[in-house]
Amino acid sequence: MDFDAEYAKEKTLVKKVISLGWGVQSFTMATMVALGELEPIDLAIFADTTYESKWTYNIMAKWKPWLNEHGVRTITVRAKHNEVIDSEHKGVHLPVYAKAPDGNVGKWRRQCTDDWKITPIKNYLRSEGWHTTARGGIELWLGITMDEFQRMKDSRTDYITHRWPLIEKKMTRDDCEKWLTDNGFDVPMKSSCYFCPFHTIRYWKELRDANNGDWEKAVTFDNKIRDLREPDRLFLNGACESIEDLANRNSKDIPIDDCDSGFCFI
Repeated sequence: MDFDAEYAKEKTLVKKVISLGWGVQSFTMATMVALGELEPIDLAIFADTTYESKWTYNIMAKWKPWLNEHGVRTITVRAKHNEVIDSEHKGVHLPVYAKAPDGNVGKWRRQCTDDWKITPIKNYLRSEGWHTTARGGIELWLGITMDEFQRMKDSRTDYITHRWPLIEKKMTRDDCEKWLTDNGFDVPMKSSCYFCPFHTIRYWKELRDANNGDWEKAVTFDNKIRDLREPDRLFLNGACESIEDLANRNSKDIPIDDCDSGFCFI
């Protein structure tokens, strides 16, 4: 058996897919492919939670046609069910903070990334039949940079292998922003849901000052969850304050847990 030939044949079966969040890093990867600075891919896939910020949707509307025209096939997928509040069971589909009457604060389990990002992507790849290729037959590119290398995690799915091209290029987020600017592209804001509990004070301030409607939706949502699970009170931040109060602070960002999923904010 010609093992070199067999290996080469198997490599041609590998499907290269960008997890495209329309944030700085993933947009950098997609545009680098379009300009030939990264190797060609088979697909760039955006898992739309339907709760993304208007910044994200505006970037997508402007640049998705351009990417498709330049050889980067770009599609959008969504979860079948994406309700964020379960009123019947008094639940929220987010890792919100719960403050008990005695002052103790706990944090709910994160399931939104799996349900709204990872699962829709996997479902699409399976619908294409790509899961039937050899183990590691799908190479999923994640837009993680050197300044957040701790978010790198191996795939938990046997037919998917994670790859981090920006790490290979030793690029930071700042490097990505400079590359986008130098090449005539817009520099996106972080890609995330407008009500994400991982937002910092700085982000809440930016959302408020953007005056595009997202802040009002976030405030409405924040107020809506507060007494959903009495006697506990639910919040979108570890300080257990309303986001309106948080955005009015003059202090630096409060310590906050990092979202290490590798799929959001990119």
